[in-house]
Amino acid sequence: MPRPSQLLYTPRTPATPRDSATLLLLRDGSGGLDVLMTRRTRNASFAADMFVFPGGVIDAGDAALLAQATTRDTQDAAQAQAAAAALRETFEELGILLARDASGNPVSAAQLAALDRGAPLAAQCQARGLRLAVDALHPLCRWITGHSRPKRYDTLFFVAQMPGGQEPVADDAEQFEPTWVSPAQALAAHEAGRFSMMFPTIRTLEYLQRYPDAAAVLATCQREQPLWSCCSRGGLVGGREQRFMDHEPPYGELALTSPDGQTRHSLDWQHEAPVPLLKNVQRLTAPNPGMMTGPGTNSYIVGDAQTGHIVIDPGPNDAAHIRRLHDASDGDIRAIVCTHSHPDHFPGARPLQALCANRPPILGLSSAPTARPDSRFTPDRALADGERLVLASTDGALQHTLRIIHTPGHAANHLCLLLEEDGLLFSGDHILNGSTTVIAPPDGHMGDYLASLDKLDAACAETGAKFILPAHGYVLGRAREVIAWYRQHRLQREAKVLAAMQERPDGDLDDWLPLVYGDVPERVWPVARRSLLAHVEHIRENRAHELR
Repeated sequence: MPRPSQLLYTPRTPATPRDSATLLLLRDGSGGLDVLMTRRTRNASFAADMFVFPGGVIDAGDAALLAQATTRDTQDAAQAQAAAAALRETFEELGILLARDASGNPVSAAQLAALDRGAPLAAQCQARGLRLAVDALHPLCRWITGHSRPKRYDTLFFVAQMPGGQEPVADDAEQFEPTWVSPAQALAAHEAGRFSMMFPTIRTLEYLQRYPDAAAVLATCQREQPLWSCCSRGGLVGGREQRFMDHEPPYGELALTSPDGQTRHSLDWQHEAPVPLLKNVQRLTAPNPGMMTGPGTNSYIVGDAQTGHIVIDPGPNDAAHIRRLHDASDGDIRAIVCTHSHPDHFPGARPLQALCANRPPILGLSSAPTARPDSRFTPDRALADGERLVLASTDGALQHTLRIIHTPGHAANHLCLLLEEDGLLFSGDHILNGSTTVIAPPDGHMGDYLASLDKLDAACAETGAKFILPAHGYVLGRAREVIAWYRQHRLQREAKVLAAMQERPDGDLDDWLPLVYGDVPERVWPVARRSLLAHVEHIRENRAHELR
């Protein structure tokens, strides 16, 4: 993790989340799946005047409910207690109870009417021989309130079929206006400003709207683990807060810049000013957006006024961008490092060097003979795999160390850099955010690429590096998970390539392309064709090796 001294904002201690549970009651309406929602009162201390699913905090008394409950053998005690709490809260708020009598029949209208919603539920069930149907609830997801919120909850969301013969009746104290609504209707009403909802509610409904009916949802939720767990993070988009789940591109960047969840980091892509990521790391994005570059090429400035700076990937030869790099470092650049020799990464190096009074060396690896004509590059000095570039203050109190990792695959001369003190991996084009990188032979090589992923994973495991700073897109968190996903994605794609080659043994790249890349837009196929060739060559190399 980054050093606390390098964080942008003074850390705050987040509130401790309280364990809670929520129940999504499902039914099939005239248009398909419906879910029961209710509106919180305007004076509620949490989610005031918002439409929610019934639920609340798990309390100590909910353990007693399990003595009057039917559970599955596969439910652990904590989950069963959370499900019991969800049933209790739903009964108290809406008068709906999933329970069975001594004969195993669903609770009758008369039995339900005899229960007091304001009295302890466990004692009433025991007196009447009722058992809560905890086994009818299945975990859907888990939401943890964002770090910056003053009240936080760690909430299990359960799903269950709405019991027959019951109608919701709000308690008019915490809840009112119970409403059956399809996920799509609720989302449309929210978009129109008529149906206020919290971020977890919105994202849960977005997930549910893909299902045609209640049975399909319940079938998906048969395992005993939530389909996802998320503590959302907030950033500023157009000056307004917007929240993101952990699988979405900005999430890792928000975790790096505001680990305690403060909503202060701007996510707007712009080219006019550097974006601080840590006190010792700035990102300046070149004004070269496009299909291959995303928002543009990220140039990184590592260091500070005490140590001087190293610029990673100065980008294209754009005079305004080069001047901004110079100014953002106050002209105190000790070295310029190019991760590889593609034309959106290195051409700015010589002009930037010329701007600096000290003429910092341009470092990297020379392009191989296999490089394209527009990718010819010779550094002032070649970097060695494992070499360390050190920035240090004159008193030795502050140091930033960049370890060089040679990572061929995307390009033969590709390298990554690991900022050891802060656990940051500058990945160049080897790992991107928002897309996978192109492997284009002959300079690109699939076997080398996969081996380099393993090398990066080992480096992250050794140093505990958590964040990846790519040459295109936002910062990525959970570095080793990302690397594992990239490897798995490539192997899955290669399996499709092998299947296509077996299906059409006399075919060529153009025959195999639609079979392998039918899941991506056709406009991307000319680029995908390059990686297809890399996969085909890798398969044939492996076959030749097996025959030797």
